[in-house]
Amino acid sequence: MEKEQVPGLAVAISRGGEVIYQKGFGVRDRETLEPVTPATIFGIASVSKSFTAAAIMQLAAEGKLSVDDPVVAHLPAFRLSDGSDPTRVKIHDLLSHTTGVPPLLRREEWHYFEDHLDYVASAAYEPLGEPGEYFSYCNDTFLLLGAIIERVSGRMFRRYITAELLEPLGMNRSTYSLEEVLRMQDVSVPYVKQPGQSQPLRVEWPSIGNYEAGGGIRSNVLDLLKYGELYVKGGRMRERAFASEEGLRSMWKPVHQLTRSAWYGYALKVVPAYAEGVTLVEHGGGQPGVSSHFGFVPEKELVVTVLSNIDQVPIRDVWLTAVNACLGLPLDRREEREPQYTASPDELARLTGTYSSAEGGQARIFMRDGTPVADVAGTEFELRPSGADTLVFVATEMPLRFFFKPEAGERAWAVLLGMRMLTRAE
Repeated sequence: MEKEQVPGLAVAISRGGEVIYQKGFGVRDRETLEPVTPATIFGIASVSKSFTAAAIMQLAAEGKLSVDDPVVAHLPAFRLSDGSDPTRVKIHDLLSHTTGVPPLLRREEWHYFEDHLDYVASAAYEPLGEPGEYFSYCNDTFLLLGAIIERVSGRMFRRYITAELLEPLGMNRSTYSLEEVLRMQDVSVPYVKQPGQSQPLRVEWPSIGNYEAGGGIRSNVLDLLKYGELYVKGGRMRERAFASEEGLRSMWKPVHQLTRSAWYGYALKVVPAYAEGVTLVEHGGGQPGVSSHFGFVPEKELVVTVLSNIDQVPIRDVWLTAVNACLGLPLDRREEREPQYTASPDELARLTGTYSSAEGGQARIFMRDGTPVADVAGTEFELRPSGADTLVFVATEMPLRFFFKPEAGERAWAVLLGMRMLTRAE
């Protein structure tokens, strides 16, 4: 927390349905110095995505839709701006971020899903590839799942999630409504990092419009433990079954490979063989004033969640260290490391350049004294090669995977930075 300027942070852990650890660290407000508690409200950002995916699985269990349905079967107005056949895009592709639509400029002023249907149909973008060919976060296609939920259920999206998930699970301090947040006690103040400044800046809670389908829940670590129990107990709630165990388990079935050891499923990331008999299922989130991480180990009925009130911090390190502690593993254990590789100057030259997306992400890869370096949002990171198409952040071991197409020449045309595909700008 000292290193990353984190004002406040909360951690909670349950095993077999019993809360075995809950603690707040730091302050929820740097001015009043009110302490963080396990009940403190934070944003959870993209951890919200799995709630939307779980609702889709519930509707599938009721026979009201199938993940193999074309999106147009439920949203007849769905189109792609390149004029390609929209029936190729399935609900499966929305859930797994494999539609081929790249990250788009955010339009947080819109509150009707119809506006985003028009946006996906008219925005100027070059598709990454065919549906299922590439993985890349695209919040503008993921949020269309909210439109499908509304169309199939006949209820407003946030009312459906509240009635079918939040209330039955007893998540009484969790909400999409900023108005409700303002009426609650023990609520964190969001902060953002300021480049070159030693202190973070206080900001307002972001109003994100339609993007609430992928990032709009405000919650606390204890409520998220209740949510995690839904998965480790096979879809059972306190009073009834929510969805089939098979349907929920399909959410962490590997769909698209992210790294050597990690895959993406339906709004959940999975490391199938983290240790002997151990599967990590997880998802993180980030917004202005939010860094979040949630996940579970299904074999051990272990649920761990970490929330903080500042953006752009490696909060997964806290989450994974807590998981390791509970599993009796070395606290600094991480997934399989990327191998060492000696890249030729020509191989490295194919990777250098500036990559960006319309959403605003940008990375410049360049050489300094024979060593590859990444400039991401004005901060430089030393890299090392682990293959002809992969560079690794030395400090974090996070891989950067580059992609090539014959028609794009010898240089990489795109790079997967975290969860987003950035395409070559120069």
